[in-house]
Amino acid sequence: MLCYYMRKLLSRLPLRQFAGLLFVLPGLLFLLPDQPETRMHDSQEGIVYYTRSGRAEFTSRVPLHTFTGESDNLVGMIDLENNVIDFYIDLRSVETGIDRRDRDMHRTLSLDEHPFAEFTGALESPVELVSGNEKTVTAVGEFTVHGVTRDVRIDGTLILQDDNLLLEAEWELDIEEYDIEPPSFLFLQVNEIQEMRIEATMEPRPREEILGNNDS
Repeated sequence: MLCYYMRKLLSRLPLRQFAGLLFVLPGLLFLLPDQPETRMHDSQEGIVYYTRSGRAEFTSRVPLHTFTGESDNLVGMIDLENNVIDFYIDLRSVETGIDRRDRDMHRTLSLDEHPFAEFTGALESPVELVSGNEKTVTAVGEFTVHGVTRDVRIDGTLILQDDNLLLEAEWELDIEEYDIEPPSFLFLQVNEIQEMRIEATMEPRPREEILGNNDS
């Protein structure tokens, strides 16, 4: 399910094929009418912040052991002027360091049928970004994985640095809320709570370059 903005984007910028497992972060970008307005400096007007190489991680726990899945293929856009956020990832690109465990995760997440995870939303409150200053923010919206969508709130930080936007965010994901049965390894069941983390250096790009001028 590729979003409206991302469908337009991908029609202009071909998406290379990913390979690999979990997550985070292409579906429809919704601009809700009652979203708060983000205050902008003149230099930020008419641009969006974009990445195709953000980092996504999840940490799973079993008794006496933890393991992490990682990917550097997080794709995302933040439009501060219109207060729109969209991130997605091909979960097949995430690797845990053990091929068999990756294959088990792929089956658990039904990646042949639901290869993407996505967050679509907006900032909960207005934010004014000044170069070098870190801002704590909360994003509200919808997260989709395994074909199931749930409302979420995600806390993170934004920093303007050398014209780029640095993003970090962490949250906990209960996979049972997304109809995912916790897998077992060596007869030990994985905890249903997954610790999620994303980070990205997002470059400023003209909105017309990313989204195009045609809204149809």
